[in-house]
Amino acid sequence: MSDTVQTKRDGAILEVTLARPKANAIDAATSRAMGEVFAGFRDDPNLRVAILRGAGEKFFCAGWDLEAAADGEAYDADYGAGGFGGITELPNLNKPVIAAVNGFAVGGGFELALAADLVVAADHAEFFLPEVFVGVLADAAALHLPRRLPMAVAMEMLLTGRRLSAAEAMRWGLVNRVAAAAQVMDSARAMAADIVNAAPLAVAAVKEVARATGHLGITGSYALMRSGKLPVYQAMLHSEDAREGPRAFAEKRRPVWRGR
Repeated sequence: MSDTVQTKRDGAILEVTLARPKANAIDAATSRAMGEVFAGFRDDPNLRVAILRGAGEKFFCAGWDLEAAADGEAYDADYGAGGFGGITELPNLNKPVIAAVNGFAVGGGFELALAADLVVAADHAEFFLPEVFVGVLADAAALHLPRRLPMAVAMEMLLTGRRLSAAEAMRWGLVNRVAAAAQVMDSARAMAADIVNAAPLAVAAVKEVARATGHLGITGSYALMRSGKLPVYQAMLHSEDAREGPRAFAEKRRPVWRGR
């Protein structure tokens, strides 16, 4: 584990803290370390949910480390198998990641929030993309924002650096919850606990199906789901947990999930 990427396990929940004062900017080495952490999270059967936060109260993450860039680190440097920040391109990540955005989410930091499945933001948080003003493109944001926001709003953010407050980001559906700064982690942990109470394979299947069908229409999506080509979905359908859930409901008790 890198000093700049700190982890804490709480049962089935992994908390990941990006700690690079003053702004939690990410250079290539930090990105690779984050990728190792999230790949380990993906592959650990005892972990169910990850919460990503930035150290301090001002910045969640300032994105690409421009000081490293000024020293010669290329924009297309080796950021690791998980892509920038460890999760923007990590394959087969079928476990939820919650971004606890406790400050500014700038550039690549905003892209980390977009790569997360759920976002809890501090009420003072802001989201913006300054890349065009330093001569580059916010790759992941250019791909995801036009799919997540009205085109006019997405293009304004990408082309002008327009800032979204936490409240406005929530109105547009980019943020799930807004909390006072001191309550952000409590809110993220409560959300994580809700997920941990659900059946592991069902949660994984949600992510697999959403990822695999996002570019398809409803008919094509159903066809893919019925094709047998989604292994997690298939495993869920034929799992012990799929039988345990209805049985526990009928017996008026809490289900005991086995993840198989």
